[in-house]
Amino acid sequence: MNTTTTADAATTRPATTDHPLLTPHALPALTLPNRVVMAPMTRLRADRNGVPQPLMATYYTQRSGAGLIVSEGIAPSLTGQQFLTQPGLFTEEQVAGWRAVTDAVHAGPGGGRRAEAAPRTSTGGRIFAQIMHAGRNGHPANRPDGGTPLAPSAVPRTDLVHTPDGKVAPVAPRAMTLDEVRAAVTDHAEAARAAIRAGFDGVEIHGANSYLPHQFLADNTNLRTDRYGGDVAGRIRFAVEVVEAVADAVGADRVGLRISPGNPEFEMVEHDPAPVYRELLAAIDPLGLAYLHVTDNPDYPALDDLRPRWSSTLVGNTGEHEETTPESAKRLVREGRADLVSVGRPYISNPDAVERIAAGVPWVPIREREFHYTSGPRGYVDYPPHDEERAREQGTLGIEE
Repeated sequence: MNTTTTADAATTRPATTDHPLLTPHALPALTLPNRVVMAPMTRLRADRNGVPQPLMATYYTQRSGAGLIVSEGIAPSLTGQQFLTQPGLFTEEQVAGWRAVTDAVHAGPGGGRRAEAAPRTSTGGRIFAQIMHAGRNGHPANRPDGGTPLAPSAVPRTDLVHTPDGKVAPVAPRAMTLDEVRAAVTDHAEAARAAIRAGFDGVEIHGANSYLPHQFLADNTNLRTDRYGGDVAGRIRFAVEVVEAVADAVGADRVGLRISPGNPEFEMVEHDPAPVYRELLAAIDPLGLAYLHVTDNPDYPALDDLRPRWSSTLVGNTGEHEETTPESAKRLVREGRADLVSVGRPYISNPDAVERIAAGVPWVPIREREFHYTSGPRGYVDYPPHDEERAREQGTLGIEE
């Protein structure tokens, strides 16, 4: 990936209105000013009660130039929590903490709180809450109650798990009872309602990357013989019920679903993803969701296979197998493989990723990875936008340093 130099900044090109990533796109209930989506990324800056902290408002507001921000994964319940400092949406304190974040994003950089009836300003952002149930990825050391994680089946991970005391061995999850499966569906719906109270523009259900809906979909993590396992209809049932419940709770036009067919992250195994995900899409496409968020995989080209089977907005992500660049994102939209492109890791070090595209300024590479999951501002809110970088390089920044 290229780095920004003085020469780059000095030859900044003006924005062009015909750039594929810079054109507006209409979701059912929200118009996006551009086609770049900030992908959800775990950053662990909440307190130990899962309450978002003021620093998180700064972080998301810095990135409010994205067409849409999808928040980091938010626990829908204590049972669904993965990390001790992961934010939640199951207490009123958490809702209030998120309200400060969404107000700041909606106001945009330098703005104040946006009144409920006030129109969205051109500088304000749009943000969905990603609801993420850990399932077997949880650990007693990462939950205040020390509870055992729940999963479709009692199949543990074998890799080490991050905890406040360092990396430790995973624990075997307990297989969910039917009542616990139904409770998890309800938890997703209640978290979605809480997200809307907290000011989010909508919610994304995390059905990808080894989290609970994915654990029901995958071969090796779902060994059930009841109605939530076995054949394809059984495997997709939990995901379908969650989507339907969340859509009923907040309106389908405010709901997105993220999937990652064939993704082996955290030891997930899907021998033949195509039939499973084709049937999943057939079940939920008629609901009229805001979007489907698809993480592509070289072993199963999900974008190409599923795009014709989805009738509304499709968000494409190729960052799991190769770093997303402005050029690869532009290609994805220009070739019609996706309507929107989600960008993950580059947004860590490029809070003004869209503005850099518009100005013709390269994205800068990620640095200081050791601070990505710590509790302070370093590696979180200390990446300057490109115009500030240019001023620093030229010695014209009008502030004391």
